[in-house]
Amino acid sequence: MSCIKKIIENESVEDALLYLSLKKSYQTIDLLYVQYRFEIIAEGILLSTYMKLLQDGKLVQNEKGKTIKGPNWREPDFIKNKKYGI
Repeated sequence: MSCIKKIIENESVEDALLYLSLKKSYQTIDLLYVQYRFEIIAEGILLSTYMKLLQDGKLVQNEKGKTIKGPNWREPDFIKNKKYGI
């Protein structure tokens, strides 16, 4: 099982987005959730969480539209603890 699949299946949507948004586009993350946790897409949780992270300054988009760490970004615990070898 891939590390990304484990993150999507086991971590909160917010924590997963705080990590994955720095590496993948929102569209790619959306497709991954369709594949591994469709209910998050069906209930509108992924988009609303992503928008909240942008609004709260945890994530921001640079001038080229790439998502980067915002001033209020925090490292998810699963990264601090190297849970998936990250």
